[in-house]
Amino acid sequence: MATHHIFGIRHHGPGSARSLRLALEALQPDAILIEGPPDAEPVLPLVAHTTMQPPVALLVYAAERPRDAVFYPFATFSPEWQAISYGLEQGLPVRFCDLPQWHQLAQVETEAADESSTAPSADPLALLSEAAGFSDRERWWEQMVEQRRERGDLFAAILEAMAAIRAESPSPDPHEARREAWMRQTIRAALAEGYQRVAVVCGAWHAPALVDLKDKKGDTALLKGLPKIKTQATWAPWTYSRLAYTSGYGAGIESPGWYEHLWHNHEHVASRWMARVGRLLRAQDLDGSSAHAIEAVRLAESLAALRGRPLPGLPEMNEACRAVFCFGSDLPMQLIHSELIVGERMGAVPEEAPSVPLQQDLQREQRRLRMKVSATEEKLELDLRKDTDRERSHLLRRLSLLGIGWGELDKEKSGGTGTFRETWRLQWRPELHVALIEAAIWGNTLRDAAGNRALETALHAPELPDLVAVLNQVLLADLPEAVPPLMDLLQERSARTSDVAQLMDALVREDRITRTSLVASMRYGGVRQTDSAALAHVVDGMVARICIGLAAVCSSLNDDAAEAMFGRIIAVAAALRLLQNTEHLAAWYQALRRVADMGGVHGLVGGRCCRLLLDAGEIDASEAARRVGHALSQAAEPPQAAAWVEGLLRESSALLLHDDLLWGILDTWVAELPADTFQPILPLIRRTFATFPPAERRQLGERAQRSSDARYCIATCVSTSPEFASERADLVLPFLDRLLGL
Repeated sequence: MATHHIFGIRHHGPGSARSLRLALEALQPDAILIEGPPDAEPVLPLVAHTTMQPPVALLVYAAERPRDAVFYPFATFSPEWQAISYGLEQGLPVRFCDLPQWHQLAQVETEAADESSTAPSADPLALLSEAAGFSDRERWWEQMVEQRRERGDLFAAILEAMAAIRAESPSPDPHEARREAWMRQTIRAALAEGYQRVAVVCGAWHAPALVDLKDKKGDTALLKGLPKIKTQATWAPWTYSRLAYTSGYGAGIESPGWYEHLWHNHEHVASRWMARVGRLLRAQDLDGSSAHAIEAVRLAESLAALRGRPLPGLPEMNEACRAVFCFGSDLPMQLIHSELIVGERMGAVPEEAPSVPLQQDLQREQRRLRMKVSATEEKLELDLRKDTDRERSHLLRRLSLLGIGWGELDKEKSGGTGTFRETWRLQWRPELHVALIEAAIWGNTLRDAAGNRALETALHAPELPDLVAVLNQVLLADLPEAVPPLMDLLQERSARTSDVAQLMDALVREDRITRTSLVASMRYGGVRQTDSAALAHVVDGMVARICIGLAAVCSSLNDDAAEAMFGRIIAVAAALRLLQNTEHLAAWYQALRRVADMGGVHGLVGGRCCRLLLDAGEIDASEAARRVGHALSQAAEPPQAAAWVEGLLRESSALLLHDDLLWGILDTWVAELPADTFQPILPLIRRTFATFPPAERRQLGERAQRSSDARYCIATCVSTSPEFASERADLVLPFLDRLLGL
């Protein structure tokens, strides 16, 4: 008589997987149905491929909307994986029986349902563990299933337990009801085809709902009229960290690495685990001898015996490791947790797995440039003078343009803007496969796709700095075909832009991806072999418009706007010095002089313009002193004067330390401030001096003390000498002030 056998499992667990394998070998089914997406049945045979290495995941996505995608992860110790492997080894028909994603993705357009929805809102494992007196469902499941030694009818017990829980639970929501209806329909279809022993592998929660197949009419009504879209499926590498529930995976587990150990080591579990711990610690130059391992095994087994458990579980292993290997410290335990308990293993899929042309091109480039894909973060040092390293940089930047963040440029370790070295941090994540599929609409090769995506991004760039950022990315990604249209667009937008502040930002702002500015792309294009000459005409026009409009944009600024303009002026000055173009510098210094000479300009901006002119040699020390004296005259408002001083001196006190004339002017200004004016001005002056390095602040304090002592001596002589001639003193005092730095 044809019948079906229900095997309720937990989606990832070595004990459950081992019990399922034994049950299938005992049953000898002639067909296997597994909870999973029927969309993926065409790629199931790849499981038997020699290069398929779990952890891997089935990836099902909407053909027209690749962003709507669902991953179904599998590890070696996943019961579904063992069922698929067994069926393929025996030459049996293996099918998926869950509600297809061509219906599920059609029902939810904005958020795709994933495999985590297989878990009910009320966790059945938590309910069972609580009923058994356990506070932790993981510990209960590990003791009852994962450490199980006898072959008893585990699945009959699971079916009975879940039936009892479902009887006390609310009815499933409509989505869950449709899923279970589809499973029952699939079982009916298999029995109708003549299969006599149909094995059904499903989540334990669904097992009771698949026993009774009588209500065919009701199931048909539930599934009638479901929307449908076209889907595609492939395999993608997965990682253990993404299999852990801490990653947000709804059906995740706590310890994938530990579960893999249980799968491969059915005997001598504790001793082999402690041996691995010892090897890991020794690799990090920590204590991990064989004596440590022996004592840790003894302690773990003793703890298990005291707690009435047949074998040490992960809690006993961890406590023994902390006590023996780690001497009570949690720091080595963090290493053990990340490397062994969770692990960072990454699977591999066959080249025959379906993939879009863009993904195939990336794989070819990775092989050609010898760039290994890894789930752990790795550092890649590039010397841009070498052809291979420069092409690696181009590849990573093209991926960044496409929104595929395999590599992140480490600005701090790349040697500074414009050098020939780059440091990248590489880490491959499973979701990047979806990003690759999405990016395939832009082209079949990375070069074409990145160029097309850049042009589309530039067309919709809201502001000029955003457009310049795209151009920087294109230049550094070596996409010469995209440069001419981008240059035309940049020239058009910059010619129509009257906002000088925006032009300044466009000239100097670093792109967040390339970490490079437009000026740096021009100055160091030769190192990276980019066509910097194409930028010269546009930069010339931008600099000219900045210099012409600088005075107008610096007028009538409030404190916040002046602070922003202060930063822009400093950045543009540094950029133009970097370019070393004499015409640009001459026009720039003329613009700064106009701003410095303007009446009513904010002190912060005026002081900085004076400082830049002095540093460039455009004005001499006496001219600078004259400007300082004018800014600090009694006609100037004290807050405006304080802002002018801040603009002149912020972040550098060398000028004040070594220029006696400037010191005397500032000293006199501060000394002559009335008390009611000095108090509100003090925070402004203190803010300026706070930007100085500690050593320079100390030197300034010592000089101020010397000046105070000199002034006290002069005052004493004037007040005590009976033959003092004030007329003659008036002639001498100015020279003494200069000699003493007063």
